[in-house]
Amino acid sequence: MFWTIPTVMTWTRFVAIPLIVGVFYAPLEPATRNLIATVLFVLFAATDWLDGYLARKLNQASSFGAFLDPVADKFLVCASLLVLVQLQRCDVFVALIIIGREITISALREWMAQIGASKSVAVHMLGKVKTVVQMLAIPFLLYHGRLFGVMDTGLWGRWLIWASAVLTVWSMVYYLRKALPEIRARAR
Repeated sequence: MFWTIPTVMTWTRFVAIPLIVGVFYAPLEPATRNLIATVLFVLFAATDWLDGYLARKLNQASSFGAFLDPVADKFLVCASLLVLVQLQRCDVFVALIIIGREITISALREWMAQIGASKSVAVHMLGKVKTVVQMLAIPFLLYHGRLFGVMDTGLWGRWLIWASAVLTVWSMVYYLRKALPEIRARAR
């Protein structure tokens, strides 16, 4: 199930990374760069929902797809955060919280899978809400201007990225608490 439609859609999120980063090195007006990067991010982020939907609808769900999907999400989010830090639109502290959580929970899940306790750190609604808030904050910060001449996306993006940082810590604590009994049992 390596080249199913949902898996190919997941792969496109990896392709998106150099495109989004490269836009900011293109000889374009800043507003044009911001708009192109925002549109690219939104299009590719939408594949996260669409590939899961198609995997279920077409009966093409696979263990490889289940592995690749969160990796693609994390790469897309982390690369975008690094761009935003470089552009001084995102605080380094927020980026460290989000990227550090992704590394920590990925390592935790890998270890829990090795000891046969992966169900204790299965995806929870809190993690999904965190992802949605991140996926809203990032395009606002990439756009970094007035939307429809009214909404200051930079301001909204900053509020949302900080909210996502809080949700990030909260979800990390949730997953660590769920794993704690297994960790204690194996630490002896």
